[in-house]
Amino acid sequence: MTTNKQFCKIFIFFGISLSFLLNADQQLEVLEVKTSSSYEISKNLPGELLPFQQSKIAFEITGRILSISADIGDKVKKGDLLAQLDDSEINASLEQALARLDLANQVLKRFEDLRKKGYISIQDYDEAKSEYLVAKSQVKFFEVKKSQTVLRAPYDGFIQNRFVDEGTVINGSNPILEILDANKVEAHVSIPENLITNLVMLNDYTFQIGQKTVFGKLKRLAPMAASGSNSRLAIFELNDFFIPGSLIDLIIKINRNEKGIWLPINSLSQSEQGLWSVYTVSNDGFNTVEKDIVQIIHFENNYAFVSGTLKDGDLVILGGLSKIIEGQTL
Repeated sequence: MTTNKQFCKIFIFFGISLSFLLNADQQLEVLEVKTSSSYEISKNLPGELLPFQQSKIAFEITGRILSISADIGDKVKKGDLLAQLDDSEINASLEQALARLDLANQVLKRFEDLRKKGYISIQDYDEAKSEYLVAKSQVKFFEVKKSQTVLRAPYDGFIQNRFVDEGTVINGSNPILEILDANKVEAHVSIPENLITNLVMLNDYTFQIGQKTVFGKLKRLAPMAASGSNSRLAIFELNDFFIPGSLIDLIIKINRNEKGIWLPINSLSQSEQGLWSVYTVSNDGFNTVEKDIVQIIHFENNYAFVSGTLKDGDLVILGGLSKIIEGQTL
């Protein structure tokens, strides 16, 4: 019986692929297997993308909305004008305060001169100085109030919601717009307690968004599980920006130190008591089909990591009992 040797590209743990001619129409494929000291588990954990920052912004004072310069879907830069209140009343108060300050300043200068000449008492001078300081503080007060009639973007972002229209009279607590961060997003993933020890703070991890692979750094981990849950929330900062609300999968690779062999699933046949059997071709010169018992440790796609009586160099038959019977000579 002749054999046709070729390299197996199906799985990195397999050795040489061989084929035996059963008859004129059918060849039997076998694989020379190799023992591995460990295997890797890949876990996909679903999560959600959320904005790094999300704010409902409002004016600090009561007033009537004069204009709104941004709407849902708009992209804004930090410092951009978003909305403005009617500031006519504050402007009038500011002008009065400025006039009062000017008068108080003139009075104080005269009193300083008179005080030097001894024409007025220290008390009169102190009262003029106090009046000047009060007027100055009033100007600052109304300047601050005027600045509060303007609403600006706190950071680069997208407008997510608009809550009021122009002409509305609002209190300081009424939100005007909602803005989402346009530079960073976070992935929020619920991690089972038995996988927490595999995470390292500030390490980079692999994520899948649709067909795209991206990376994110573990930034925060909830100190305890949510009520009634055996999972903890992990928050990752992604290297790239994606639209918040998208679904994402965290891919965790876990290495297990356990001896075994990788086999294609189609080489396994179910046996008794939860065990499985594989069929091999002996190296005794007669090419006899023999049966080995194995236990499946881990599944990965179309392959299984098994332990049992197999050893390095054994030739495992692909297709199992569907191709041969035990004791058959090839």
